[in-house]
Amino acid sequence: MMEKVKMEIAGEIALSADPGATMRKWREIFGISQVELAKHLKITVSTISDYEGNRRKSPGTGVISRFVNAIFDIDKLKGGSITQKLSEREKPASEYFEVHEFARSISLKDFIGLIGGKVVTNHDIAETKKIYGYTLIDSLKVILEMPFSYFQNLYGNVNERVFIFTGITTGRSPMVVIRVSSSKPSAVVLHNIEPDKVDKLALKISERERIPLIVTKFSVEQMKEALNRI
Repeated sequence: MMEKVKMEIAGEIALSADPGATMRKWREIFGISQVELAKHLKITVSTISDYEGNRRKSPGTGVISRFVNAIFDIDKLKGGSITQKLSEREKPASEYFEVHEFARSISLKDFIGLIGGKVVTNHDIAETKKIYGYTLIDSLKVILEMPFSYFQNLYGNVNERVFIFTGITTGRSPMVVIRVSSSKPSAVVLHNIEPDKVDKLALKISERERIPLIVTKFSVEQMKEALNRI
């Protein structure tokens, strides 16, 4: 996986109109000084400065390869925090969520019926809203592990969709995340929880944001079987 990231960085430098600036960008992203890099590569600081300032001819593949390997090696010696972040970025989105688009629109009321749901808040909206898809979300993984850059991908092609959160206990965390997000789903389903177990703050956020909150005891397989026919 890291070899793929290294190749992407090397390719970006090689194809850049300003390869020196691109090298400097990646050195700074990794939090490495010119002195550290020069020492690791056993070259002078002025050589690093010349490459970054484009005072030397564009670096060849050998120089670029040494540079990329060096920044990863130095990061590893420092604990590997940047390498870890880049590794997380490369995880497929399917590890955190599944996005499904419908071939046609469906009313939220019919959606709720298909998943055996019970509306907890904003009943009036549930009667009129149209839905064009849903996203099945592993709540703990999304909140604790998913890179922030993936967040917008939760919405697929359109925002008029339902977020179905699995692995929840009270529903508070998913609703807090939605509260501070610029984009909002049309409705939220909390899987495998009773209405009276939903967190009070989650209910308040749902009412304030005007996002219907729904609970269901259907299994994930039952929901997918019903919804993926649309």
